[in-house]
Amino acid sequence: MKNIVKHNYWTPTPKKWRAIGDGLLSAGTAVTGWAIIEEYKFIAITALILTVVGKFLTNFFKDEYFTEEED
Repeated sequence: MKNIVKHNYWTPTPKKWRAIGDGLLSAGTAVTGWAIIEEYKFIAITALILTVVGKFLTNFFKDEYFTEEED
């Protein structure tokens, strides 16, 4: 697990995945804002959690793959 985080999370995210993450963040922010205004608490919380988790997960994508020998 340590190698996955070290080699995937901290390496630069490809442009395609940054765009997907930013699009997810924008859409999630709009849905969360709408749900708060309309007082749909469950939708607001769900959209907020999915937005944050989705944006976080896009940082695990990278262009090259590593092997176990790499430090």
